[in-house]
Amino acid sequence: MAVITMPNTPNFSKSTFKLSRAVATSISPFTGKVRTQEFDRVGWEAEVTLPLMNRAQAAEWQAFIARCKGPVNTFKFADPDALTNTGTYSTGHLILNSRVADSSITLSFSGNTITSNDSSLGSLVVGDFVHVTGATNDANNGTHKVTTATNATTIVVDTSLTTESNTSGCKVQNNVKGAEGLNMVGSTNSAAGTIKKGDYLSILNATSASADPVQLLMVTEDATDTSGSPHKFAVRTTPKLRTSPTANTYVLFTSPKGMFRMVSPEVDWNADKRSLYSMGFNCSEVI
Repeated sequence: MAVITMPNTPNFSKSTFKLSRAVATSISPFTGKVRTQEFDRVGWEAEVTLPLMNRAQAAEWQAFIARCKGPVNTFKFADPDALTNTGTYSTGHLILNSRVADSSITLSFSGNTITSNDSSLGSLVVGDFVHVTGATNDANNGTHKVTTATNATTIVVDTSLTTESNTSGCKVQNNVKGAEGLNMVGSTNSAAGTIKKGDYLSILNATSASADPVQLLMVTEDATDTSGSPHKFAVRTTPKLRTSPTANTYVLFTSPKGMFRMVSPEVDWNADKRSLYSMGFNCSEVI
């Protein structure tokens, strides 16, 4: 599998960009209650159309599409109508930061409060996201946003929790598979600014801004920027993380892209009597 470089111009004249999820739904015929089950398959899909092009322009796209060999090879791609983020974050990337990573902890839940039997929560700040697994009650598992960092053993979160006491074998982590939020730091001590809802972020596969993307995420809530050296950032994202990226991995803010492949193995284009070409394609994120 090779990564093929997509032409930069012209931009698409029409695009459809969507997030596709695998969700099972069952409805009781007696009560009408709905139960849902979300599975791991989730990713971005796009259908794009290029403007009319002369032969010289079209040749670049013909070669690109042909080299993709349908779904065999991959390419870097982003929402064509959102290539520039609206936030003001001042540098090109952020760095994933592990603020909590306890894989065997005893937790208690009550109201909006999570209490641990050790001091592993001490590095969290308001706005950070924690991902809990291992609780007996499903409502207590999942991603929670910290609204009060009380002390090293207690946090208050934005979720209504089910009362549960002294459950052992729990995990409290961040930036792991299943999480719907990221904890990061700026790429330099002075890096600051906003990351706005609707912006995209790209998790890369290494500690390099030129590394290949692993997953494309959308920001669903304005980020929290906590002053420091460097600044701490926390941001709610969708979809869930498909993998657990390595600590200190780069997250691209400037021109973020995902890794995509063509849906169809066919290659085709149209030309009129003036030798003006029209073409388009469907693609989906690599999962």
